Formats: sequence, C-alpha cells, structure tokens
Amino acid sequence: MSLETETHRWKMEKGVSGDLIFKGVTVLFAFSILVILLLMIVEMTGESLPAIRQFGWRFVSGQDWDAVQSSFGALPYIWGSVVSSILALLLATPLSVGTAILITEIVPKKVGGIVAALVELLAAIPSVIYGLWGVLVMAPWLQKTVQPFLIERFGFLPFFKGAPYGVSMLAAVFILMIMVVPIITSITKEVLLAVPQSQKEAAIALGATRWEMIRTAVLPYGKSGILGAVILGLGRAIGETMAVTMVIGNSPQISLSLLSPAYTMPSVIANEFAETTSKLHASALMEIGLILLVVTLVINALARLLLWSVTRGAKKGARL
Repeated sequence: MSLETETHRWKMEKGVSGDLIFKGVTVLFAFSILVILLLMIVEMTGESLPAIRQFGWRFVSGQDWDAVQSSFGALPYIWGSVVSSILALLLATPLSVGTAILITEIVPKKVGGIVAALVELLAAIPSVIYGLWGVLVMAPWLQKTVQPFLIERFGFLPFFKGAPYGVSMLAAVFILMIMVVPIITSITKEVLLAVPQSQKEAAIALGATRWEMIRTAVLPYGKSGILGAVILGLGRAIGETMAVTMVIGNSPQISLSLLSPAYTMPSVIANEFAETTSKLHASALMEIGLILLVVTLVINALARLLLWSVTRGAKKGARL
C-alpha cells in the first residue's frame, strides 16, 4: 500500500472521528437543556411539597392568603393572571394580525420592512420601562379620562363598577396588550409570508379583490400559525412580572370590575419571595411558581405544535 493511500485513509478516519465527537458534543448540549428544565421541575416540586401536603386542591380553589395564619389560597392570583392575559390577547390579536397583513400584503416591501422593524423594536424595550411608563403616564391618564367615562356610560355593567383608581386590571390589560403585539405580529408576518404565491395569484386570477384574496386565500391557509402566534403571546403575557406588578394594584381579590386592583401569579412571587415569614409561606410561593411553569410549558408546546403544522403544510405546498 502506497504512502499516499495510507495518508488518505488516515485523514478519512480522523474526519469520521471528528464528526462523531462533534455530534456527541451537540447532542450533549441539546440534552443539557432538557436536564436543566427537568431539574427545575424536580426542585420546584420538592420545594412545593409542604404546601401541596398541607392544602391539596384547596390551594388552587382557596382565596385566603394570610401569612400570619399560614393560610394560603392561589385563586385570586390565578384569576388575575388568566383574565389579564386573555383580555390583553383579545385586544392585541386584531391589531397584530392587521399590522402583519399591512406589512406583507398592502404596503411596498421597503415600507413594510420599516414598519416591521419599528414593531419589533417594542420587544427590545425592558419590561420595567413599560411598567414605569404605565404607572407614571398611562395610569393617571386612565384615572382622569378613560375610567370616569366608562363609569359614567357603562357603570351599570359589573365590568365597569367602582372608583377610578388608575392602577387596576384595565391598566394591566393595556400594558400586556402593548407588550405582546410585537410577538404576535412577527410570527404572524412569517406565517403569511409562507403562503404560496401561486395561491394568491390564483385568487386574483379568478377576479378576487385584494381583500377577498387575503380573506379567502391567505388567512385560511395561515390560521393555525396565527393561532400558534396568539398562544405564544398568551405565554408571554401570563408570565410577565415587572410591568404588570407596577400597574395592576396588587390587591388579592376577585372582582368582575376591570377598574378594581388585582394580582397575578408572577407579581405575588416578585413581591413576597424575599419577605417569606415561614417555610410554608415559601413553599406556597414555590407552588405558585410551579403552576406558572407548567402552564407556560403547555402553552408554548401547543403553540410550537401549531406553528410546526403550518410550516410542514407550506413545505408540502412548495413541493407540489
């Protein structure tokens, strides 16, 4: 065997071993993320066990939160997180989808790129800045203008009863709406861009107007992806801490009125974890964190599944 052949075989063997090492390292990195997540769940579950044993399901359904009497119920915080997040999505979804349609289908590409960049800039603003603006600018404005108007015109409804506090569930809804718009808009934009051009051209060729083309050819194709974007926005909203803490009023009560102060799961953890009075108190806060973690993981997994179904459909359409 010649020296040249031997050298070539040695290089091939070295390349194969290098590939195996690289593959092993990348697999290790990937699984390390799963291990970290698993360790978080295990540790949080272990820390939550005293509260789980003490209260059981009463922890989720109870409304009392008294550290002195060691009585803890998380329902007001779950209520605040769910209501504020869902209402924020109801306001943010039409705005986000409309903005994404404007960027992808209405304005020229250069203008759409500028609008997309400006919208995505909102995601780069720290949440504490949103909270500071909310408590110093938005909450006083709501207290002086919006909330008195709602009380005067719609005060007969349970949703708008009470005094105009400024800091309230309504303020938290508006802050969350602003914060989730960039996420939903960005993902929806990518979903709409994945719609095959031939599908749009076919609708136009059949005599559809631009709106009819968007309504019949674009939106139905991307509805699963848009729903996934909305669910990702829900995951972002339900886990938001600082901005909501600064504007929601932090009152552990359940009220139908949007003008009343409320509380959320992230807010109570941020406010009380450094001042726990007992091991059971800390365990109760950890159980709230565990509930929040599980809910967030389920929401994000569902959103990723919906987005995957859209991208898979787009690839199949491109092959056809």
